[in-house]
Amino acid sequence: MLSSVYAPKDFKRLRVVGDLVARCFDYITPHIQAGISTGEIDRLVAEFLRANGARSSDLGYQGYPKSICTSVNDVIVHGIPSDEVILKDGDIVNVDLTAEYKGFHGDASRMFMIGNVSPRARELVQTCQDALNSAIAVCGPGVPLSEIGKTIEAVVKPHGFSISRDFVGHGIGKVMHDDPQIFHFYDKMWDKVKMVPGLVFTIEPMINTGRPECKIDADGWTARTVDGGLSAQWEHTLGITEDGVIIFTEKMDA
Repeated sequence: MLSSVYAPKDFKRLRVVGDLVARCFDYITPHIQAGISTGEIDRLVAEFLRANGARSSDLGYQGYPKSICTSVNDVIVHGIPSDEVILKDGDIVNVDLTAEYKGFHGDASRMFMIGNVSPRARELVQTCQDALNSAIAVCGPGVPLSEIGKTIEAVVKPHGFSISRDFVGHGIGKVMHDDPQIFHFYDKMWDKVKMVPGLVFTIEPMINTGRPECKIDADGWTARTVDGGLSAQWEHTLGITEDGVIIFTEKMDA
């Protein structure tokens, strides 16, 4: 159940690829504004990874056609970049990026608010980020995995937002998706499963303004809210240490 447990020497490699992911976000951030297509964002990421000797973990994974996922407004996850999707004032967009470098994967996503977004959209984006940060803060050796979902619920529910139950965080390291699954809502099945030093996983809550359920587009990937409500997601790759937690997908000089 805890497949993604790694040695300290592996943490150093995970830190390197995580730093690369963070620097890639810094590279694309100035470009993410009204008028850019999600296809162009995808090309910018591919360019950066190639220049740094890395590759997209997403490209070709189970047939996925692009280097990143770009999920705009009511898209919860797995939006496919396209030159036909042009960001406009008031949009919110999630960019989900997983890179592989020297045999290790780093996975993170960030939200971007384009121009003048609505107060409710801004609240959604901020609440989701707060939920991720709060969940990271409770992680450490001996902590039940269920504390992650419990903490996220405590942050999200007072705002009246729902939490997607169709997608989860996951173990990661030498493979992109591994055990354990990380639920973003409380489930007692994880009460007895404790975090251990060396465990590497992602936390990536997806929260919606409306209902939690999703529907899948004809492309087989794009997952949207069933009621057209907005959705937001933030994500980091983490590692459990002897005395706490490290965020791999932050810049090393952060």
